[in-house]
Amino acid sequence: MLLALALLTALVIRGLLVLMLKKKQAGQPHYSPIRSLGLHLGAPVSFFLPLFLLNLLLPLMELPAGIISRLLKVVEISLIISFAWLLIRAIKVVQDFVMYRYDYAKTDNLRIHQPRIPQLLYLRQVITGFIILLAFAAILLSFDTMRRLGAGLLTGVGIGGIVVGFAAQRSLANLLAGFQIAFTQPIRIDDVLVVEGEWGRVEEITFTYVVLRLWDERRLVLPINYFIEKPFQNWTRTGSQLVGTVFIYTDYSLPVEEVRAELKRLVEQNPLWDQRVCVLQVTDSKERTMELRALMSASNSSRAFDLRCEIREQLVAFIQTKYPDSLPKTRTTTDAPAQPFLPTGAVAETN
Repeated sequence: MLLALALLTALVIRGLLVLMLKKKQAGQPHYSPIRSLGLHLGAPVSFFLPLFLLNLLLPLMELPAGIISRLLKVVEISLIISFAWLLIRAIKVVQDFVMYRYDYAKTDNLRIHQPRIPQLLYLRQVITGFIILLAFAAILLSFDTMRRLGAGLLTGVGIGGIVVGFAAQRSLANLLAGFQIAFTQPIRIDDVLVVEGEWGRVEEITFTYVVLRLWDERRLVLPINYFIEKPFQNWTRTGSQLVGTVFIYTDYSLPVEEVRAELKRLVEQNPLWDQRVCVLQVTDSKERTMELRALMSASNSSRAFDLRCEIREQLVAFIQTKYPDSLPKTRTTTDAPAQPFLPTGAVAETN
């Protein structure tokens, strides 16, 4: 009677939970926490709840002591397995949230980057294996005759971890650096970096190395701990917008205001400009030339590079056409000598 009551109560609770989840899911977007909980935790909870109630009610049943003890042992093992199953499926709930939080489909994917899917799967597999190992050890420890084996298993795992740690210190350092990169995210997929004097985008991040796709389609592979131990430039850490610089060296006779007006006209007509920054300044003056610096902004590094090249070419053409005498030049002043040049031994004529 109590067994039937336990099963019936568990089924009623499960039915109520299913109805609540379906009601919450109505009108929800493609992803919602309620939908993810119902999808991944529905099956393990439907097994865990009846077993939990049965474990509470079994001592109250009027059955022989031998049968009660056997049933309790079966229920205890089943509870351990179902709880481990529940924890493993809960990892998938967390994974769904992370995948939604860092979604490639969102428009500003340079502010919100998606971690590599293999990294998430690898991390999930590591945690799943740890849960399975603990569940297996807990089952062994539930038997009096197997407690020594279960304790030995846990001890062996601990000793083996220490031995492996000493034998693979370098690899473990890279692995820990990979975890640190994954969670703190100083670099992310599609970030623009300048590393070792090379410009490139992050193409792949693993727990041991990072692959950069350079501007000329080469690949630069670096160990993951490089980004923990050494400085590097990240041009898209908080956003993709950049300010490009163009330097032009001209003669002092160039009218700067005319070049400034031409720069504004050229930038406003260029579709690569994001309408944030457009400045021309005289940043230096040398003995023969003055240095003009043009600043212009773009939405990302690739567009900024193309914008700089186009504006540089157009400004040089403008100066060549309108003010060719203002290109860099070297001035030399020569004075006529007081006496004309005479060969050795010659005498100048006098009137």
